[in-house]
Amino acid sequence: MGTEKRLVIIPTYNEKENIEKMVKKVFSLTLPFELLIIDDNSPDGTADIIKNLQKEYPSQLHLIQREGKLGLGTAYIKGFKWALENEYDFVCEMDADFSHNPEDLVRLYDACEKDGADLAIGSRYISGVNVVNWPMGRILMSYFASKYVRFITGMKIHDTTAGFKCYRKKVLETINLDKIKLKGYAFQIEMKFTTWKYGFKIVEVPIIFTERQEGVSKMSGGIFNEAVWGVIKMKIRSFFKKYELEK
Repeated sequence: MGTEKRLVIIPTYNEKENIEKMVKKVFSLTLPFELLIIDDNSPDGTADIIKNLQKEYPSQLHLIQREGKLGLGTAYIKGFKWALENEYDFVCEMDADFSHNPEDLVRLYDACEKDGADLAIGSRYISGVNVVNWPMGRILMSYFASKYVRFITGMKIHDTTAGFKCYRKKVLETINLDKIKLKGYAFQIEMKFTTWKYGFKIVEVPIIFTERQEGVSKMSGGIFNEAVWGVIKMKIRSFFKKYELEK
């Protein structure tokens, strides 16, 4: 555990209200993590706040700036590749807006490091519905979206759309990241599905998800459509693909 490198990837777009508090919170945890922020050219100056914080945390805080709003999936793919190039052993992903509690990063890491999971998922639905400050319509949409994905894919995961996760390096090395097709929130589903198809051990860790207090949600109808149709196409593609781990 002493020499392991742990990275948290956080994609940002207009998160100036949250990002400094989030960075400081992650770096205050009992377990040391490094942070990679991937900013999609936020007009509100999110990247400038990060650059300023890098003076305080020169070896722990990393920043990739992209030319424009290129989507959640491509941000994570870029981050995963960067993590592999820089040889991190465990790679987490989370939101910048405190809907994911940074304290839970330690629990996700423990599920991998101590309990042998290859992918640990911060799950809103493993023990009832643990969502705070969401309107009922959005809770139902999210809950039934996960049920739908389970039905189509056969995965036994309760929270299939969760974006709070910890991967062992070998999972990201095994998946061909350039072949991940879904780019929005459905990207999260495809990554879990591919991890599952390769036979990696997946564990769900119960978390409480709290709707953002600051800034603006990025949810939209297009995201929902991609999830509905994208999941069916993903399942069909999987029939023509071999999922074999190298011996």
